[in-house]
Amino acid sequence: MKTDFGRSLYMRSRQIFLILIDIACFALLNFLYYMVAVLMNSAPSEQIDFIVSSAILVLLLIFCRCIFGTYKNVWRYANSSAYLSMVISDAISGLAAILIEGLLFQNNNYWHLITVTSLFALMTLSSRFAYSTMHRHHKVNTGKKINVAILGAGQLGAHLAEELLYSKNSHYHPIAFIDKDNAKRGGKVCGIEVLYEDEHIIEKIKKLPIQEIFVAVAGLDNDSVQELYDRYVQTGCKIKLYDTPVKDIEKSASSEKRKIRELQIEDLLFRQSLVINNEEALNFYSNKTILVTGGGGSIGSELCRQIAKCKPKKLIIVDIYENNAYDIQQELLRFYEDRLDLTVEIASVRDRVRLDCIFDKYRPEIVFHAAAHKHVPLMEHSNCEAIKNNVLGTYNTADMAEKYGVKKFILISTDKAVNPTNIMGASKRMCEMIVQCRTDSKTSFAAVRFGNVLGSNGSVIPLFKKQIENGGPVTITDKRIIRYFMTIPEASQLFMQAGAMAKKGELFVLDMGKPVRIYDLAVNMIKLSGLTPDVDIKIEEIGLRPGEKLFEELLIKSETLSKTDNNMIFVEKDTPLPRAEVDEKIEMLTNAVKVAEHEIESEAIKQAFKATVPTYHDPEEINCNAEKSEEMKVVQN
Repeated sequence: MKTDFGRSLYMRSRQIFLILIDIACFALLNFLYYMVAVLMNSAPSEQIDFIVSSAILVLLLIFCRCIFGTYKNVWRYANSSAYLSMVISDAISGLAAILIEGLLFQNNNYWHLITVTSLFALMTLSSRFAYSTMHRHHKVNTGKKINVAILGAGQLGAHLAEELLYSKNSHYHPIAFIDKDNAKRGGKVCGIEVLYEDEHIIEKIKKLPIQEIFVAVAGLDNDSVQELYDRYVQTGCKIKLYDTPVKDIEKSASSEKRKIRELQIEDLLFRQSLVINNEEALNFYSNKTILVTGGGGSIGSELCRQIAKCKPKKLIIVDIYENNAYDIQQELLRFYEDRLDLTVEIASVRDRVRLDCIFDKYRPEIVFHAAAHKHVPLMEHSNCEAIKNNVLGTYNTADMAEKYGVKKFILISTDKAVNPTNIMGASKRMCEMIVQCRTDSKTSFAAVRFGNVLGSNGSVIPLFKKQIENGGPVTITDKRIIRYFMTIPEASQLFMQAGAMAKKGELFVLDMGKPVRIYDLAVNMIKLSGLTPDVDIKIEEIGLRPGEKLFEELLIKSETLSKTDNNMIFVEKDTPLPRAEVDEKIEMLTNAVKVAEHEIESEAIKQAFKATVPTYHDPEEINCNAEKSEEMKVVQN
């Protein structure tokens, strides 16, 4: 309270000081006007009338400026609207004074009012502008700066230029704008020349001492960013974006401020991340007890963030890895404090007894099952673990959901479950069968398939970044290999919407957009680092890993899918197996684990999956015909 009182007192004293300054300016101008009038023999005949008229004018000027909030402005940071409000205020004051003069005095001296009001407005405007300019230049960092060009001479670009010119922390010096608006050709914005964006623009920039180019254009999609990058990277300059940073849990869109940031691979190769705001779906999770297995992982933790925004009755995070679980727990508690009822349970989905205890205690209404082993080469080698964790873990969790009356159970699946060529994909296809067969249950089961997520633990982008930082080489398994990508927040929100739609055994499929060639990804990431592929950083093919496909199969095929209300979510037309048949498959896999319990990489596990998952193939069967696939043709075109 003392701090607030002190701040209020300071603001009030500053306003009083400005008022006194204005009164002093008015008095000086009024005195000068009177002296000039005396010298020119045109002084008012009645001094008392002149004094009263002057008093009325100064009171009106100060009163109107107070009404318009002029004295509340912090003039060192004032913009054009602040100066305009002062002009309007003074104009109204002058007109009001002229009306009063006409009513009170017979010998009207309108020139006195017009002249003094105009000079007063000019004098005070000039003094405030001079103060603002002096303050800016005084604070400017005068050290060595990086010369930059700003792409976009609109309002956004002008704002950035002012920030770079006058910020005390700025390390950049804008020396040119680039714009394709012919009306701005040869002109200046913020005192900086505007270069016309024509076919010679690259040569023009190369002749200037420009080291970096900042893209300050609103509403760019990824294709436009890619086009601009491909054009201006030819200048040899580093390309950066001036936009809002990636949202985090503690920032809403309204509180975000544009910043200069490095261009990222996500800006070039992937579609614009969708902003999903289905209030009806989000409200579905409000005031419900929700449990997330694998809640500390990349997808699981983002699901927890999205769920927390929905104001659940209780959120239970279940994970075997305590470090990840601790991180998301602390993040949520730090932001929501006592507004979120949060519990973390360290447990493995393999442990039925532990799961039974957790479900019995918390009685969740909704379960998101994200716990799984996901790395293809590791699961090829330790294939028993794929059955124990992925298959039996899903079976255990689904059983507990039925036993304790969970309303909805949503399995997070993968595109690798489509015609799988590896143990991980086959195990996830088996997980889908487990939830699909339970159409007779009171619990609504559903599965959601999606592709790779950007920046998830162990994904290719963090790997390439580390390899580039270490000087290379960047390793890819095959130059032809393609994958689908989606951002983690986008995928998580779609999971939640699909979960709200789920009724009985649906297999939801997310639209992942166009596939991306991993080789193109590697090339662009090297370029973004300011290096040249195969010159500064080598790209090496190391051969396909065990179980790896050249392409993941296209998820969105109209002949096998039906639409939902959300154009990003589809339902696979897949007839579920009878529950008894799925149980038989589970028994076969369990027996295979027992047979292979003393082996590291067991052939018995592969044979068991071939017997239980009819669509499971050896990778060679798929890869030999990869070039003819629809997915590869999309990238080639």
